[in-house]
Formats: sequence, C-alpha cells, structure tokens
Amino acid sequence: MAEFKQRLTTGLVAMPGTSMQYHTGGWRTYKAVISQEKCIGCKRCADSCPDGAPFECAHDGKKKKFCINYDYCKGCGVCAYECPVDAIEMVVEEK
Repeated sequence: MAEFKQRLTTGLVAMPGTSMQYHTGGWRTYKAVISQEKCIGCKRCADSCPDGAPFECAHDGKKKKFCINYDYCKGCGVCAYECPVDAIEMVVEEK
C-alpha cells in the first residue's frame, strides 16, 4: 500500500473505497430531491450514485422509498439522469 500512495500522490483526492469517510456534500451547487409519490423503488439512484448518497429510508409494503444523505450528495445529477420515472429533481442549493 505504501508503494501505491507514493505513485499516486499528484491529483489524488482520497484513497479508493473511502468515500463514506469524507463528507462531500458541503460544496454542491445543486441537490437531489426525491419525490416520494413518484419513486417506484427501483434503486437505480442508489446504484448509480458515485458517493452512495441515496439510501432506502422506508418501505410502504409494496415498494421501497429512497432518500438522500446530503452529507455525501455532491449534486452531480447522475441519480436524476438515471431515474426512469423522473422522481428526482435537481434544485439549487440554498445555504
């Protein structure tokens, strides 16, 4: 591992597999907002998110419901792009 660190120091932000150790949501411009009424629980948002921000937060007996952990959401919009029913909207982050 030491050899790996020495080879990849220029431009390296974090070691692979450590995204849950770093809160990356503090610098976003947009944030993902999931409409619970439209969400079909397909999990494509969670599977496509580079930081694992979407998570299963409820289950209504028929389908899963997903929410966003804003500590990790960077506002990249991948989840909204991948959502087959347009249940995710990217809105301007208000600080």
